[in-house]
Amino acid sequence: MIVVMKGGCTKEEINTVVCRIEEYGLKAHISQGVEHTIIGILGQIFPELQDRMELLPGVEEVIPISKPYKLASREFHPQNTVVKINDITIGGNEIVVIAGPCAVETEDQLLTTALAVKAIGANILRGGAFKPSTSPYHFRGLGEEGLKLLAKVRKETGMPVITEVMTPEDVELVAGYADILQIGARNMQNFILLDKVGKTRKPVMLKRGLSATIQEWLLAAEYILAQGNDQVILCERGIRTFETHTRNTMDVSSIPIIKKVSHLPIFADPSHATGKWYLVTPLALAAVAAGADGLMIEVHPNPDLALKDGAQSLTFDNFGKLMSQLTPIAWAIGRKLAVSGVKASP
Repeated sequence: MIVVMKGGCTKEEINTVVCRIEEYGLKAHISQGVEHTIIGILGQIFPELQDRMELLPGVEEVIPISKPYKLASREFHPQNTVVKINDITIGGNEIVVIAGPCAVETEDQLLTTALAVKAIGANILRGGAFKPSTSPYHFRGLGEEGLKLLAKVRKETGMPVITEVMTPEDVELVAGYADILQIGARNMQNFILLDKVGKTRKPVMLKRGLSATIQEWLLAAEYILAQGNDQVILCERGIRTFETHTRNTMDVSSIPIIKKVSHLPIFADPSHATGKWYLVTPLALAAVAAGADGLMIEVHPNPDLALKDGAQSLTFDNFGKLMSQLTPIAWAIGRKLAVSGVKASP
């Protein structure tokens, strides 16, 4: 349920509404808009609450929210959420590109990739220090040593870094190194982990689960938001279907759906969605055309020798071709590509 305050309402009137909500054992969440202040009511709503709230001074209307997710809904928060990492704005008019290897392997591999993708136009460096693997015999990351390499390369290049955190016990450790915490598809419904990253107040990228519905995905985001962390970025990375030709099925339709029902920014990860490098560029173009706020692309100096997911990684040359094709797509939909030190032009 949300309480819409009248335009020009006083601070005292807002405080009165908040106090009344808390008297009922509920939580109030204030969202300041240009014309109206919206107060969200979180908790177990009782039938008479709407009538009681409408009687308070300064209240214009009280609107029940039918969706099970509240904080993530656009009804609750009409304005788009904008997440800022240094001078990078996610969720605005610029399309942000995250690029780098699937896994941190060596300092040379990571630094070489970072310098290359930054020169081409990427804004944020990705690299996994902790890697979930279907098989226990596959490479599972360098752990804290990988985090240290990410921090070192960030210092040398100036690029913010995003990396995955897999367990609640590792949140504090990873948060000490990363600018953005990534929750992978397999952990989308690890609710203890979601609570823990929500308490860090650091930006969190939440990937869609392997077989998750959009509602389940947004309810997972709700866990992070409910802890007071409003810096949540969603990421569509493909879902599991009957199709075997690709690694997953890229649900491009989820992007405009999220834009309609939620205020949270959304990225697309065509690398994990397809599992094949030659499908990354066309899916990336489609995602941007559909309204994605950014892309996460896997890039490796030598994909054939990659310890993880080489088949879906772009070479530096192919990443450059992708970036050159993205610019006109962005301009065609009234947006621009945010690239490092380069101004996009029509």
